[in-house]
Amino acid sequence: MNELQQTTARAIVNVFETGRILGKYAAIGVLKGDSGHLSYGRSQAALGSGVLFDLLDAYCQKPAATCANALRVYLPRVKNRDVTLDGDQDFRSLLVRAATEDPVMRLTQDQFFDSHYLAPACRAADVLGIVDPLGITVIYDSFIQGGWGLMKQKAGAVTTRGARDWVQRYIDARRTWLGTLKAPLPTTVYRMDAFTSLIKADKWNLELPMAVHNVNISLASLTAEVPDQGARRTLTLTTPYLRGADVTLVQQKLQERQRPITPDGVYGAFTAKLVERWQSDNQIHETGVGPATRRSLGIAA
Repeated sequence: MNELQQTTARAIVNVFETGRILGKYAAIGVLKGDSGHLSYGRSQAALGSGVLFDLLDAYCQKPAATCANALRVYLPRVKNRDVTLDGDQDFRSLLVRAATEDPVMRLTQDQFFDSHYLAPACRAADVLGIVDPLGITVIYDSFIQGGWGLMKQKAGAVTTRGARDWVQRYIDARRTWLGTLKAPLPTTVYRMDAFTSLIKADKWNLELPMAVHNVNISLASLTAEVPDQGARRTLTLTTPYLRGADVTLVQQKLQERQRPITPDGVYGAFTAKLVERWQSDNQIHETGVGPATRRSLGIAA
């Protein structure tokens, strides 16, 4: 998948998980009957599965994490999957504050969910010979929601009818399986229905725009909708490089202004240097692509 297709795949799953195209980094869920108990973040890392501990531990190891010291106090309880944290309002408030006030938490979530879910899903798809971005997204969704190994067995091997036939059979098998589980999981069959609708609309390459669970996803919405409390991320040169549709939009605007760049969605050293030159030419004093630089490029707030 190219960068825009990866961003679209994330957006589809974000809609499933939090109802928002760019995700809700401060989202906290505790569904009655869910064995995962408290879940948190853009892709809902669950306390019961141990994933929440892995996410918070990764965040606390970041030198610039402003809420790290406060969260470290809770790490032993999170590691032990202490379900009393479900109703611990101090803990919940701290999680919300970390996501809304500290960009390091949002970056940590992006890196963590990509490495734990998207990258393994891409490898699994490659093994099966699934090359269509929509098919990869179906697998990615299963890595996040759970049950990939079991459902892959139920779907069986890719036959002579092709990879697309396998993807539809997998969706059908997963929908049936979700309907047999304990509440609230049967209500999530809408995810499979959304994928079936995308197949009927021939969105195998994740062409935009598209409608997913009554949410319209377009190139504009991938960059115009902002995360929690209007905090659109500042694009700076980091390791690994920042990637996404917001980077692509900045590159497109630079290209429109006769800057020598081919948009690829990666905020690398060359893009950063062009941004610095643009800022110098326009007397903009900020580090990275923030509100002032976006305004100067004609990108709406």
